[in-house]
Amino acid sequence: MERVIVERRFDGPQAFESLQAAEDAFAWCLEQHRVRFVRSYFSTDRKRMICEYEAPDAESVRATQRTAGLPFERIWTARVFNWNE
Repeated sequence: MERVIVERRFDGPQAFESLQAAEDAFAWCLEQHRVRFVRSYFSTDRKRMICEYEAPDAESVRATQRTAGLPFERIWTARVFNWNE
């Protein structure tokens, strides 16, 4: 499985709860594409968000985001580095 990063930018401040509700409504789609949510980082002005998923590839995550109607700027695979090890 790959680590997949989703970058989001919004025109105005967003409520995390509304974004979470949209993703929850499409949990079946995440499961169908074997995509697992890991974590999100939300900017303090609530206009930017970074989400991390585990998935077979970035295209699987793109498909789920499009189906759910969730906005994104970029979706890309990443590697985790542990600098202290």
